[in-house]
Amino acid sequence: MPDPESPADPTQDTPEETEAARRRRRAQFLRELAEARELRDRVQPRRAKAARLRHAMRMRTFRW
Repeated sequence: MPDPESPADPTQDTPEETEAARRRRRAQFLRELAEARELRDRVQPRRAKAARLRHAMRMRTFRW
């Protein structure tokens, strides 16, 4: 039986703690995502170059 003192959902702490924890988790996730992208680009340079060219083409043809 769960303890009535502790909330069943850990995301329902005090708003300040939840927001700070969420920002920390998000920052950690984004750091790991960027690291994974860098690793993939190093391991697969041809695919990375093709992705850069596709992105550049999208940017050139984008209409504001």
